[in-house]
This record gives sequence, structure tokens and C-alpha cells, in this order.
Amino acid sequence: MLRLFPDYDRDDLVSRLFRKAVAHQWSPDDLDWDAPRGLTPEQMRALTNLLTPVYLGEQAAMNGAARVLPDLIGHGETAAQLYLATFLLDEARHFDVLTRLYRDFGERPLALRRIPEMLRYHHRLMQGDRVDWLWGILISDVFARDFYLAFARVQREALFGRMSARILQDESRHQAFAHTYLKNAVPQLSPARRQALVDMKDDLLETMAAMNRRLRADCEVLGIDGDAFLRTLAAQVEAHAAAFGLGGGGGGGNGDASAWPKNVARLEAGAAKDGVAWPQRSLPASSAPLGQSMAARDVPALTAGDLRLLVGHRPRRVFPAAVAPGGEEPGCADCAVAALCRTLRHAATALRRRAAPA
Repeated sequence: MLRLFPDYDRDDLVSRLFRKAVAHQWSPDDLDWDAPRGLTPEQMRALTNLLTPVYLGEQAAMNGAARVLPDLIGHGETAAQLYLATFLLDEARHFDVLTRLYRDFGERPLALRRIPEMLRYHHRLMQGDRVDWLWGILISDVFARDFYLAFARVQREALFGRMSARILQDESRHQAFAHTYLKNAVPQLSPARRQALVDMKDDLLETMAAMNRRLRADCEVLGIDGDAFLRTLAAQVEAHAAAFGLGGGGGGGNGDASAWPKNVARLEAGAAKDGVAWPQRSLPASSAPLGQSMAARDVPALTAGDLRLLVGHRPRRVFPAAVAPGGEEPGCADCAVAALCRTLRHAATALRRRAAPA
């Protein structure tokens, strides 16, 4: 749904991430391609082999964002739409700079037949709607962040270490965006949908483990413990899942109410190391556990007549929406009430800012 003058909050986290992405764009030409390689020929070959799933992932993320962007537009999510446009440019740049690295090293990515799980992984990312895609992208971004961070730390002056430091800034923003979006969206899903996200997480981690087994020899050449890397990755993914109400071993339930603030605090600390301000928690520690229906805390009791007077007969659907009784897909009226509540909260915030002393 295209709108000539869409209304969105320029002060929310997604809008701030968009402006930060615009301000921190860079080009592959900004890198010093004469920097030392810091690797033996055998290590360069091993690195390009390990980069193959990452390289394919950059292409798949770029194509997936192009597919999801119309979905965001159709649901009137303007801030997310703006941010995803920068996401597309980031992924295109990563693809371009890694292509140049392969040519600089005189190497090629591994053939798909050597790691067939790559196709399974990226096919899985393309299933479902924008929530499914962003959940898969978040898991991929956690992997990419850890991978690039390792080289940015130990090879600060080498070519790939410098390249990793640049890419890391983008990946940290992507991770913050996906976490923020899912934090609002996942609690509004039905139990069946949340269980599907849990299953997707398990499937993707299992596929990563299979790719690790095929690349074990290359990991050894570079002194990387692939198994330890995956254990750390899984722990971080589970922390995100618990923060959304997908943890606690409950198969898509609300998770452990006492554990999720600690999990989010851990994620905030990790993001701070990369210079990214992690989103603030929307629920205080004393309130209901994350995953409770939005309707229970935000939606007032309005009659159908009240709703028609306030938003008209055909209110625009805005996501995330209030959960309808029984957990099924929300109705148009539920969505309109949720949208109305957000509009009123934004208006109240604006009035408080105007009334505050200079």
C-alpha cells in the first residue's frame, strides 16, 4: 500500500537505525587493498572456502530483502521499509567487496556440490512471511557478526581484518533492527506460529552444524574451533529466542519470565562492544513476561461504534496488531485499535516534549 505522505515516528529505534545506516555508508574503494594479507597461501584458500556460505548468504539476504520489502510496504510499516532499503545496499556492498576479495586472493568459492546444505539453508529462509524471514536473517546476522568479529580482532591491520571491521558495523545494525522488529511482532503471533519459529531456529542451527562438518579441515588450517564457535552461536540465538518469548524449552511458549531480562542484558552488552545502542526493553522487570498479548496491556475497551467514529469503516491494517481471541489471525477491528493506541501514545509523547521546559 503506497501512501503519498506516510506517518511514522522518526524518533523510534528503527528510524534512528535508518539514519545511522545512511550516515555510515562506505565503498569497497575505501579499503586499502595494498594492506598486508597476513595469511599464507594455504590460509587464504582456507579462508575463501570458509567464506563460501557467508558469500552466498550475502546474495541471498539481498534477494530476500527485495522480496520482503513489498510486504512491509503493504502493511504500512514505513520506518521498517526505509531501514530495509539500506539493508539492501549493505548486502549488495558486502557481495561486491567479497567478490573483489576472491579475485584478489586468486581463489573461487567452493562449488555448491561440496556444501549442498547451503542451498537448504537459504531455501529455508525464503519460506513464510516477513516475520519468518527476519527471524532467519537474525540468526544469520548473529553468525556473520561473530565470524567477522573474530578476524577484526586478531587481524586488525590485515586486509580481511579491516574489511571485517567495516562489514561488522553493518551486521550489528542489521541484528539490532531484526531484534527490535521481532520483539514487537513475535508476541502477537499464535502459539502455532511461535512453535514454527522455534522449529525454524532448530533447523537452521542443525544445517549450520552440517556445514561446519564439511569445512572442518579449513577451520583447522586457520586455527578455528568450529564446534566451539557453533556452541557460542547457539547460546546467542537462544538468548534472542528467550527475549521474544520463544525460549524456556516450552516449544514456542512465553519462556522464563525471570530469565528474559538477563538474556536481553547480555545482548545489550555484546552490541555495546560494536558501538550499537541496543533497543530498550518495552516491559519493565516487574510487569508481565515478554510474550503476553498486546491487547492485554495496550488496547482499551472500545465498541464497534466507537471504532467507526474514530477510524472509519475500513481502517488500514497495521502490524503488529492485537491478538484476536483464541490466538487466531487478528481481525481488522483489532488491528485498527492497536494502530489507534500507537497513534495516541505518539501524540502524548509529542505533547510532553512540547510542554517540557527548554
